[in-house]
Amino acid sequence: MAMSRRRRARVIRGVQYAVLVAAVAVLALLTDWGEIRRAFFDAEAAKNQFPDIITVALVNTVVYTVLGFAFGLGLGLVLALMRLSSVPPYRWLAVAYIEFFRGIPALLVFITLGFGVPLAFQVSLTIYVTVTLALGLVGAAYIAETIRAGIQAVPKGQTEAARSLGMSHGRAMVSIVIPQAFRIVLPPLTNELILLTKDSSLIYLLGLSLDQYELAKFGRTALNQERSLTPILIAGLLYLVITLPLGHLVRRLEARTARAR
Repeated sequence: MAMSRRRRARVIRGVQYAVLVAAVAVLALLTDWGEIRRAFFDAEAAKNQFPDIITVALVNTVVYTVLGFAFGLGLGLVLALMRLSSVPPYRWLAVAYIEFFRGIPALLVFITLGFGVPLAFQVSLTIYVTVTLALGLVGAAYIAETIRAGIQAVPKGQTEAARSLGMSHGRAMVSIVIPQAFRIVLPPLTNELILLTKDSSLIYLLGLSLDQYELAKFGRTALNQERSLTPILIAGLLYLVITLPLGHLVRRLEARTARAR
């Protein structure tokens, strides 16, 4: 007798659960839990990371991210307006910038600003300037496209209504369109903040003093000192302390935007 569609779906789901449980059981039996505990959960190695991993590495990671995002947001807004400009050279410049910085790895930008620019121009950039420029230049390319999409999503009737009240195009853009666009693009902008938080780990390539370490550099140095993966685990958990609340905020903002629409 042929099974009904509902019963067949229930059987398939049961088989999937059984396979999953069997895979977990086999993995648990084959895993050397003593080695896992020694490598990832070394209490002494974990104790040695505090409080510096909080007061130095975590704080620096947040500071570097905020600086890069602030610069990228300002530059991204300018690029978005240039991208929408009726003046062709402005559009060409904006498109060239966006395509260039979206097409190259952020790693190359860090290397260029950290080593190439000081050598080529005989200038000395502080670590904060280097990180702000590197994160901001890359982030601005993505933020610009996000803001451009937000501006284009604002109904044209808003601009027409503002112009009918005697506002200039620039005044209507600043007072009416851009505030509405930012409400629309707030969730993807928060996502960009999460990406910049992770990209800040690329600073480990640069020569840093201990008080300039961020989480990735701190964890890597501690790994060599402790001969244990515990510092890397702690650094990863602290990244989650930053990114998980931001991810929750993104979901809240997306839900609010959906309700508003």
